[in-house]
Amino acid sequence: MRAEGPLYLAHTIDAARELHRSFAQKHAQDDKREFAPRKLGDVPLCPPCPLWLKLPVQLKESLAAAVARLTAAQVPSPRLNAESLLMFTLDCDRAYLFAHPERELTAEEQSRYDAALAERARGVPTQYITGHQEFWGMDLIVTPAVLIPRPETEHVVEAVLDCVGRALLPAKAPEGQPFLRIADVGTGSGAIALALAREFPQAEIHATDISAAALEIARANAARLQLADRIQFHQTDLLAGLELPFDFVVSNPPYVGESEADQVQLEVRKFEPHNAVFAGPTGTETIARLIPQAHTALKPDGWLIMEISGTIAEEVKKMLEGWSEVEIKPDLQSIPRVAQARKS
Repeated sequence: MRAEGPLYLAHTIDAARELHRSFAQKHAQDDKREFAPRKLGDVPLCPPCPLWLKLPVQLKESLAAAVARLTAAQVPSPRLNAESLLMFTLDCDRAYLFAHPERELTAEEQSRYDAALAERARGVPTQYITGHQEFWGMDLIVTPAVLIPRPETEHVVEAVLDCVGRALLPAKAPEGQPFLRIADVGTGSGAIALALAREFPQAEIHATDISAAALEIARANAARLQLADRIQFHQTDLLAGLELPFDFVVSNPPYVGESEADQVQLEVRKFEPHNAVFAGPTGTETIARLIPQAHTALKPDGWLIMEISGTIAEEVKKMLEGWSEVEIKPDLQSIPRVAQARKS
């Protein structure tokens, strides 16, 4: 039976005092810190609180702190980045963030969010942190093995759609033949090839890349989007070894010159695959090799469609002399973005 009364109380106080004394001595030796809890007499009201113990943080507070942190690190679009990383951490959409500002983050969630913010603050692109990027309405896996698909590249897909529409092709392919044969050169994540596979269910699509790691990502994306049986992937340099001919050769090749490196965003230079960004000293080296190969690979009246930059637009136009219907199309910012030409 438990003892009651003054003797029990005195014993309890002595025990508590001794426990606190031994606890304080231990941490004074280990951490060189002094503990000074509030006391009633000599009895602590509560045990000393470890310094690592954190109170729950509300979603809105965590987001505001993240925006301030990324702003201080000079990350572009800090709010968009902070929201994207929080959505990734919580596995939710943007509407959830606005609908539940009082929601408290668990310690594990806050820890993962902090880790993601630290990566973004040192320049790692958000897409490599989350492992995802949207393109043509598709959710694509991305890793540092592939270039991050950008909205500007959708203009290449649009150009193909426009050319097919103008060609007045039959609605169905002849028996036993593909509706179109398309080669996507330097497929990377598979973005262009996958978009075209969706747009042209009867097309035969081949996607090439010199990088085995990139092709692994492209195949994974095709499998996730249930398009694996629609695209044939080849590890090769440009169009080498492919069965000809094609109706379309499309590409987002490397087109930045080494001389322009200082004009490229630091995070692109530092984290995206160098060979997918830089073509050589002038930026036209890969395109100069692709144009004659595409001319050989295309059927008569077939199309070559490439993403380019304004810096090399005029030079590319000169390279396409001898082709017909040569056109340089701008993006939404009026920057020359797509070069297209028809085989004469």
